[in-house]
Order: sequence, then structure tokens, then C-alpha cells
Amino acid sequence: MRVIGRGQMTLKMQAKGELRIVRSIQDVIRLWKEGAEGKIVLVEDAGITTLGPILSKLAGVVCMSGGLGSHLAIVSREFSIPALMGTKVETAESLDKRNVVIQPAAGGGKDGLLLVE
Repeated sequence: MRVIGRGQMTLKMQAKGELRIVRSIQDVIRLWKEGAEGKIVLVEDAGITTLGPILSKLAGVVCMSGGLGSHLAIVSREFSIPALMGTKVETAESLDKRNVVIQPAAGGGKDGLLLVE
């Protein structure tokens, strides 16, 4: 596994799963139909409205914006779903359908990592 992103972890928990990029409600509907269980989604916006139908089934969330006080961060904590917020991804490679891990960074604090196989 190699580190490809950094952000703020909402929970001190690790999540493993297949990453899916969600850009629209159509992506959510497709994921809902095929099964969102155990998936980790990557989203641009820290809102919750789009992910509402599938959030409780996800293993984790990676969000490119927002922080620990964002609505998505708060709701994901309530569902005990680890989320990596304000994530800076350091790769140009396609991540859709790749196996990833989100986890707290060593040393405590709120820093977290996004790793890919």
C-alpha cells in the first residue's frame, strides 16, 4: 500500500474497500443498484444530500473539501463511518474501482491517510 492522499479523519478507525468516485446523483443511483455495501466513495463536496440514500451502507468516505465540522463529517460520525475530509490527493492515476484504505496517521491527532494498492 502507498500513500496517495492526506486529510482530516472524523473517527480513529480504518476503512478498507473499493473506491467509487461520486460526481452526481446518477452515480449514487448506479451504486445503490449494484450495492454500496463496503464501498468507499470519493466526493468533491462536503454536503450530505447526494449520499443520503447510500451513506449507511458505505465503509468510508473521502471528501476533497470540508473539515471536521462539515455536515458530511458530522453525519458520517453518527453512522460510525470513517471519513477523510479536506483530502489532498497526490496522484493523477484513476482511482475508480481501486482497492483503498483510509486510516488515521501515526502519532495521533486528526490527520488521516488515503492508501492504494
